[in-house]
Amino acid sequence: MRAPVYWRPVGPLAARGDLLVDLGLGGVRVYSDDPMEPGHRLEVELRLPDDSTLTFLTEVVWLQALPEDAPASYDVGLQFLDLTPEDVEALEAVMARSES
Repeated sequence: MRAPVYWRPVGPLAARGDLLVDLGLGGVRVYSDDPMEPGHRLEVELRLPDDSTLTFLTEVVWLQALPEDAPASYDVGLQFLDLTPEDVEALEAVMARSES
């Protein structure tokens, strides 16, 4: 599901963030210019439409190189590894608003 949510890796060198391609309760599909190996774990921060943030541990489950004219170098599937019940509730609320 497309939702107005931005993502970025957690850390001092993280970029400003990019719009998610797809959001679900199992994970996210994002664009990235950084190559990532399947199995690599990455802590990411999601900035929600109300400007609140959620931080998750994710694992790269797939990576696909994109053509030169694409918005980024890679299409990446990240699986959530540590969602709390509160995180699920926040994500469900964002997805419900996006369906409206």
